[in-house]
Amino acid sequence: MNMHLKTGPAEELASKGAAAKQAAAELALLETEQKNSALLAIADQLGKRKADIIEANRFDIQAGRAAGMSESLLDRLRLDEGRIRDMASALRELTMLEDPVGKTVDSWDRPNGLELSSVRVPLGVVGIIYEARPNVTVDAAALCLKTGNAVLLRGSSSAIRSNIMLVSIIQEAISGQGIPAASVQLIEDTSRETAARLFKMNDVLDVLIPRGSSALIRAVAEQSTVPVIETGAGNCHVYIDDSADKDMAIRIAVNAKTQRPSVCNAAETILVHADWPHGACLIAALQEKGVLIRGDERICGLAGGTLPASDEDWAAEFLGPEAAMKTVESTEEAIRHINRYGTRHSESIVTSSPDEAEKFLAGVDAAAVYHNASTRFTDGFEFGFGAELGISTQKLHARGPMGLSALTSVKTVIRGNGQCKQ
Repeated sequence: MNMHLKTGPAEELASKGAAAKQAAAELALLETEQKNSALLAIADQLGKRKADIIEANRFDIQAGRAAGMSESLLDRLRLDEGRIRDMASALRELTMLEDPVGKTVDSWDRPNGLELSSVRVPLGVVGIIYEARPNVTVDAAALCLKTGNAVLLRGSSSAIRSNIMLVSIIQEAISGQGIPAASVQLIEDTSRETAARLFKMNDVLDVLIPRGSSALIRAVAEQSTVPVIETGAGNCHVYIDDSADKDMAIRIAVNAKTQRPSVCNAAETILVHADWPHGACLIAALQEKGVLIRGDERICGLAGGTLPASDEDWAAEFLGPEAAMKTVESTEEAIRHINRYGTRHSESIVTSSPDEAEKFLAGVDAAAVYHNASTRFTDGFEFGFGAELGISTQKLHARGPMGLSALTSVKTVIRGNGQCKQ
């Protein structure tokens, strides 16, 4: 596989940016059937080329392991037959979802006879900058295609071979359906210089979406002149109220922490009401799953094998088999702790009290709030959106899992019969 660019970073960005703008103009006019056919063609090609994908990914995994990448990050990087099959299934499911482009959001008439309607339209050219996870390449391409957006993808060096292979497969599939290959492009130069240039491409990009670590998201938000939608750092909490059912609370907390610890909707901190009598059983259940508990003094007094928590631990996104655990005296204290240390991602309360549940759901500032359920459901597929482009933790334009509608804007269409302003 030739990994050498024929052009420098500035030339690559300029040529691919110009091609993306031209492709976006064509994509905006496509019928839903054409876009769905392209998605199905990509899904078919992923299945046919799975051996090529796994081989490219194997080189990325080997390079990551040699560079000392942690097991949790290697898990994010890894593609196998099951994950490739899941990506193809998500593409097929996306074809069954309603196309938001062209949908009338609202309509109204004016006394002068003008007829107005607010209609969903593509954003235009979407830039995605992300780390490690090559499945984002397919998810982003699929969502952008379905919504008539061109996309410029900039993954990390750790997944470069996987991303090049996936984008080549996507381009081949959509070209066969009469859609410009430039609708989905990968910026192959992964240097910081190229990223910095991408942040300033206001003449090409309509929006820039970072997906990855809190450091990446902060860097993009601070340096970009392109409008940014912030996604995903996840210091998520499970709060166990004093009325919580023992078995339910333990099951939810263990699932939220251990079902897949490396993802952003995994729980990182567990808050336990001081009067809930089963804290030792919860610690034992987590330790049985290999979780290291960093707790306050009260938690550490309940079981051996725990470590004292530092202030940094309350804000940590461990992304692995560690969890912070703290005792609180009330739902109000739990809310204050979450709003101070959380990342406005996903928060859950386990309680038998409807009043305490409603207090929590109203008081916690997060994109997704749960009552008696694991935080692991904050996901576009689980919410019924098909694939997702990320989980927005901000409040403007989009919040929570970003499905199809989040990749559209609106335009106001005005129809008249000769009206002129007096």
